[in-house]
Amino acid sequence: MEISTALIKELRDHSGAGIMACRNALIETKGDMEKAVEFLKQQSIYMVEKKTARSASQGLIETYIHTGGRIGAMIELNCETDFVARTDEFRELAHYLAMQIAALNPQFVSEEQIPEADDSEPETVCLLLQPFIKDPEQSIQDVINEAIARVGENIKVSRFARFEVGQTEENVTDLETSGATNE
Repeated sequence: MEISTALIKELRDHSGAGIMACRNALIETKGDMEKAVEFLKQQSIYMVEKKTARSASQGLIETYIHTGGRIGAMIELNCETDFVARTDEFRELAHYLAMQIAALNPQFVSEEQIPEADDSEPETVCLLLQPFIKDPEQSIQDVINEAIARVGENIKVSRFARFEVGQTEENVTDLETSGATNE
């Protein structure tokens, strides 16, 4: 089956996948765009699973201060190389995650960090399980997985902090005691 360049470009613009991956997905699905997108999603899940075991020791610290300056957040987002850490896409991801933390006040990075005695809903207290503020159909973990598939490197949230004017010191999340790290 002949796949047009325009169709490959359309799939690439929609998915962010590479040209050959888009071409192969379209060939596999006989040119059906929706099936090709699903095929690419399945492929990226496989790629993400392989990459999550790799070390992520580079990255950046990103901050977000909400309008009015009364709420702020800081996040350490890690990847495998400083090359990826300097890309606009990685910086944008870090910015959106800091914004997420300021907006929804998670207490932990992942579900594994919740103490057994805590009866909170994991989707409200775990950053990775929260619905993404820019697209509630996706979780933060889904957004990170998509970024992993696009950049080809493991990406991890190591730790974060959220500050709000007027909070007493007892109410501020301490990274050491909250378990809000993912090292």
